[in-house]
Amino acid sequence: MYDENRFLTKNHVINRYQLSKLHTFESVARHLSFALAAEELCISPSAVSHQINKLEDELSFKLFQRFHRRIALTHEGMNLFKVVKKSLNILNQEILEIKNQEVFGTLTIFSRPSFAQNWLIPKLSLFARHYPYISLNIVSGNEIINFSRYRVDLAIYYNDEVYDDLISEHLLNETIIPVCSPYYAQQNDLYNKIENLSKCFILHDTQAWGYDSSFDEWESWAKHFSLPYDFSEMQNICFDRSDLAAIAAINHAGIAMGRKQIVKNYLESGLLVTPFEGMEVECPQHYYICTPKERYNPKVDLFIKWLKSYM
Repeated sequence: MYDENRFLTKNHVINRYQLSKLHTFESVARHLSFALAAEELCISPSAVSHQINKLEDELSFKLFQRFHRRIALTHEGMNLFKVVKKSLNILNQEILEIKNQEVFGTLTIFSRPSFAQNWLIPKLSLFARHYPYISLNIVSGNEIINFSRYRVDLAIYYNDEVYDDLISEHLLNETIIPVCSPYYAQQNDLYNKIENLSKCFILHDTQAWGYDSSFDEWESWAKHFSLPYDFSEMQNICFDRSDLAAIAAINHAGIAMGRKQIVKNYLESGLLVTPFEGMEVECPQHYYICTPKERYNPKVDLFIKWLKSYM
């Protein structure tokens, strides 16, 4: 009678002692260096060489060609490397997925709309790839959320407040600088001519630092450079989100006060420019994470560590 277990045992080529040697082989094949593999594995180069020689004897074929100052994989070595590398990747992925299954469910995140759209959301696919068993629920708004009233696990704020009943962790600093489209800068002769700002449409976020912030960002910036502008007397368009002011600027509506973390991609792509070179101001406000003191949530810990990996 056919016995699968007896058949597999009889035809085993790899035993438990060779598994460690295969791990060593994968490192040597990846680096094409006994010395670099030894450094990675924290053993001596002679120990690495001994393990490879032993593995070649046990397998009855050569894995490497040895030259004076280098090594190269043989045809058989290359085929085995592909299989071992793929197997280790599958094993590592399986272990990661098993670990991630320990933390699952919904994680609700509250964020300022501009930060969510321009910084957070573009990166969420990476989080989903690492933690597929956590379902994210993103809620945005300008208010200070009541954790006891709403089912929110974590909030990302932008201001300079301190909340005694919450745990706060710094996330990102912010700087501000006026931005506009290249066309608007040329049409209004703005490049390094700060005096021409007076004839521009001012685009501003009226809730930049909380409700009814009015021209706070513009006034803070102007005060830093001792500029005598009364922004309430200038032509303006107001918004309740910084990114909307930036989009209006892209479409030549005027000049917006740009937060660097929000407009970074627009500046890099050339959709926006900073016409007044060297006139960037660091904000007292910053982006930070808030969680309730009385609640421990492992999903929150994972998300915070993931966020901070991009800082």
